[in-house]
Amino acid sequence: MRLVQIVLAGLVISLPAVSAAQLPLAPIAKSGQTVTPAFEGWYRNPDGSFSISFGYYNRNAAEVIEIPVGPDNFVAPGDSNQGQPTRFEARRHWGVFAVIVPANFEKTKKVTWTIRMKGETFSIPASLHPDWEIDALAGEAGSGNTPPVLKLPGTPASSGGPTAQGPAGAMAGPLDASVGQPLTLTIWATDDGRSSGSVASSGRGNVPVTLAWFKHQGPGKVTFSAPTPRAAAGDGMATTTATFDTPGTYILRVRANDASGVAGAGHAQCCWTNGFVKVVVK
Repeated sequence: MRLVQIVLAGLVISLPAVSAAQLPLAPIAKSGQTVTPAFEGWYRNPDGSFSISFGYYNRNAAEVIEIPVGPDNFVAPGDSNQGQPTRFEARRHWGVFAVIVPANFEKTKKVTWTIRMKGETFSIPASLHPDWEIDALAGEAGSGNTPPVLKLPGTPASSGGPTAQGPAGAMAGPLDASVGQPLTLTIWATDDGRSSGSVASSGRGNVPVTLAWFKHQGPGKVTFSAPTPRAAAGDGMATTTATFDTPGTYILRVRANDASGVAGAGHAQCCWTNGFVKVVVK
C-alpha cells in the first residue's frame, strides 16, 4: 500500500493514500494506539541561546504509555537523554520539554526526537527555521501575556530552589527519597495577571495559577497526594507529596498554567511554565 507522509502541527504522520470518503471519523480508542513526538517551535532565551520545544500526541483516550530512554526513545545528535518524557499521558500534550541549543547553533542544523513502538518509528526533526519561531517569553501578541513564574524546591525539599519561567523550565534537585515514604514538595507559583488580552491584576501574586504534577521520567510508579494542588493567594505556595514504589532516579514535572485557562496548549506557549525536580529514591 502506498503511504503519504504529512506534517500537521509539528506531527509527522504516515497515512494510506486513499480518498477522504474512505476515512470516516471514528471514536477515539481507549488503548492500543501509538505515541508521536511533536515539534512545537523555538524561541529565544535572554542569554542568547535558543529553546527548541517538543510535545507529544498519545492517541489513546485512556492508556498511559511508558517508553524508557534508549533505542526506543532518544534525541539526536548528542546524549540520547535530553529531558524527553518516558511517561506519556493520554491525548495531546504541548511544550512538555525543550532542548536548549547555543547562540551559534546553525539555522539549518536539526535536533530530532525519535520514538519507536509497535514496530513503527516516529521521528520529528526540529530546527531554528524562521517559520517556527514562537514568542513564549516575550509575551503573547496583543496581550503581553507571559508565563507564570515558578520557584522550585531546594535542598532540603522544603526550601526555595531555582526559578523557572516558560515551557523550557528549570531543574531542581536532586532530592533524596525512600521507597514508600512520602516526599514533601513545596513550590511557589505566581503570574503577571495578563491573559486573553486583558489585565486581570497589576503585579504578581494575586491571580489564579493552576498546577499539575506528572511523573516525567523514572522506573516505577509515582503517587501524588495532590496531583493538582492549589496555589495560595499572595505568595503562591503549594504543597504536595510524592510516593515512589521502586528505587531509582526520577524526574517529576510540575506545570503551572495562568488564568487564561489554557491547559498546556497554545501556539505561542505564553501561558504555562514547566518545572522539573530530580529525585533519587533508595
